[in-house]
This record gives sequence, C-alpha cells and structure tokens, in this order.
Amino acid sequence: MTRIPHVLVLFVPGLRRADLARMPALAALAARGQCVPLAPGFPAVTCPVQATLTTGASPAGHGIVANGLFDRARRHLEMWISPDSAHRAPRLWDVVKATRPEIRTAAWFMLQSKHATADLVCLPAPKHNPDGSETMWCHTNPDPLYASLRERLGEFPLHRFWGPAAGIESSRWIARSFVEAARPAPPHLACVYLPHLDYAAQASGPDSPSAHAACGELDAEIGALIDDMGALVGPDTLTALVVGEYAIRPVSRAVFPNRILREAGLLAVRDAPDGEILDVAESVAWALADHQVCHVYLRDGRDERLRAAVVGLFRDTVGVGRVLAGDELVTAGLATGPVQERESRCGDVVLESVLDAWFAYPYWLDDARAPAFARTIDIHRKPGYDPLELHLDRAALPRIAIPLDAALVKGSHGAADPADPHETVFIASRPDVTDSPALAAHEIAGLVRRLF
Repeated sequence: MTRIPHVLVLFVPGLRRADLARMPALAALAARGQCVPLAPGFPAVTCPVQATLTTGASPAGHGIVANGLFDRARRHLEMWISPDSAHRAPRLWDVVKATRPEIRTAAWFMLQSKHATADLVCLPAPKHNPDGSETMWCHTNPDPLYASLRERLGEFPLHRFWGPAAGIESSRWIARSFVEAARPAPPHLACVYLPHLDYAAQASGPDSPSAHAACGELDAEIGALIDDMGALVGPDTLTALVVGEYAIRPVSRAVFPNRILREAGLLAVRDAPDGEILDVAESVAWALADHQVCHVYLRDGRDERLRAAVVGLFRDTVGVGRVLAGDELVTAGLATGPVQERESRCGDVVLESVLDAWFAYPYWLDDARAPAFARTIDIHRKPGYDPLELHLDRAALPRIAIPLDAALVKGSHGAADPADPHETVFIASRPDVTDSPALAAHEIAGLVRRLF
C-alpha cells in the first residue's frame, strides 16, 4: 500500500522575497528546497486570495470577491463572514478527501472555514451571551477540541489577532495549538493561517522597524512549527510549503469613494442617536472599500446610464488607477459574463487604486457625525475594511478609541502591479515540488493535490 505523505501548507500574508533576509528559518527551508515567485491574483485581499489558493478557481468561480459579501436580494452587507459554505467551488480538503477518503485533513484558522469538512478545524467564534457580553471561544471540529486546547494553552488571545494590540501571540497560539491538535493523529494535509506579518506592515509600513521585527518573530514560530510536525511524522515524511498570500506596499494617501458618491447625490444616510448610518437600501450607489480595491454597488445594475455616470465619476479621481465595468469585470476574473453580472457578488463597478493609495470606507462628511462604531474595533458593521483599527488614539485613553485620520495608515495591498505581478513567493521544503519558474495563486491547489 502506498504511504500517504504529510503536507503542511502555511498561509502567510505580507510575505515578500526581501523578507527572507530577516527570516533565517524560512531562508534555510528555501535553500534546501525551492523559492518561486508567486502572483496572488486580483483582488489581492485576504478572503479572495485564500479562496483562490484553496480552490484553484478565480473569484468569479469560487464567489469570494471581497472580504465582505453583499446579498443583493436583501441589500445586506456582511463583512468577514465565516461559513465554508460561502464558497461556490470545493476547497483543497474536500477535493483531496474525495479522491482518497483515508486522508486526514486540517483547516486551521483559515478564513471562512466554519463547518468545513476537514477533520481538524479551528477558527475564532466568540459566544454572544444574553446579557450582551462575549465569551471568547473558537469553533472547532471536533466540537470539544477548543475546550481541551484552552486547558493546555490558555484562551486564544483574540485581542492579539486584530486591532491595536495585535501581535505574535495570536500566530504563536495558532501554531502551537495546531501541533497539540495534531498529536493524536497527524493530518496528511494541513492548511494553517499565520497572520502576523499583516499587522505592523499596514500600520507602520512594510519596511518599518516594527515590520522587520515581525519577520523575525514569525520566522521563529514557523521554524518551531515545522520542527514539531517533523518530529510527529518524521522529517523525511513531511513536505512543508509556505505560500505568500500577497505583499504589502507603502501607501501615502487614501481615497474616499463613499464620500464622492454622497457628494454626487447617489449615497443616502440616515440619522441615528450615535451618528450617521449608511442607508444601503435607499442609496442609488454605495461602495464596499476593501484595501486597494473597491466594489461599487448600484441600486439597478442594469441601468447603463447610471453605470456610465459612476464610471465617469471615478475615471479621473486622483488615487484611482483602474475603473472596471461590464466585460472588464469578466476579463478581471470577477464576473462570469455580462448576462450574469447582476447575479455576481462583485460590484457593478470595481475600482482599483494606484499603488501608493488605498480606499477608506467613511461616508460621513463631518467627523462629528461619524457613527460610534467608527471609533471602535468593529469589523462587522463598517461598510468595508478599516486598517485604522490597528492604531490607537492614545489621547483618548483609558477609553479605547480608534482614530479617524487615514494618513496614519502606511501599508496596503490588493491592487495588481503590472510591472511586478509576482509580488510574493511560494517556498517548498523539497526541490521537486514544481518545475515552473513562476506561479500564480490559482495553480497552488492543483500543485498540492498532485503531491497526493
């Protein structure tokens, strides 16, 4: 009987080839194996990239076009949804298991993996109590697993996973909890997300001292994780793969698409006791701002005059690089075709920033009218991604307050660089995993499948 290999795939956002100079364990892995340039695809933001890496499909195929999901029928936006069922294409752990049912799989802290079919699953899922408080918890498969991990390692440090206190503690817990969960029966295919390089690079810039220090911190955890898994299954049996999700580049300005739409009379707000709230149902057009990519949703996506007006509105906006609509969305891999465009999850118009700019979600014109959640860590109610949650307004201490000054953000990602599309790297512990001189994100799932 053929021996089943053990493949550990580490998903690392923000990894650049230049960072290997500060990551000796990862550099040694690449030296004895392979280090191949990798193109993350478009849009190069977390959920779409992970979906592409784990399905081999484009965003049009797997349906994850942004870090948020807009339900057109209900006109309702959900940011950072967690169900694995959001994907319209099977993921690596499904495909490998279908081919070889005896293979054990793991999806460890992978985005949008709740209720995934993998044998080992873990991701944050705080419990909401009747009194309005929260209890830190993780969704796991098997269900009792988090309780036993918490007994051995302590509670998952959610406050270190995102926000102004984000740090190596969360990635360390992820790596060490995976080893603990794997001890009784190590999975043959394991996908593990280690987010640490995302934090300082966005807050302070990818070449800041804190971002460089983060490389060394994560490198130590990667080295320990690979060593621990090698000890469990045998170092000659383990194939370790490190997949860069995207690179973070320096930025110096923000673009506010929702304010532009509001000033054009297309975006509606309603007054609430704690500030202005974006009224998606009443808006003719509104924007989901997602790093360097922005999805503009129209009340009537079939209204060609409205679409042309919105395209014209942003075509000459400073900081906007590309404005995509119609067939351009198909070419970009975001929609399946003009007839199905209305059913697509992507915006009716999609904006891509220039490389040194990013899209901010605010829609209010006066900070005094900003909603209360704007100054808090609230990843679900904001109509877009907010990197300012990595910062803290120290003048407001001891009350936690997120600043509203977009100039504080020094790094972003998502836009494609035509001059250098292979912005991140794929590293393998063996020299024979691929014979390609360069790879694209949609090729990784097939490459992993071939190892089995």
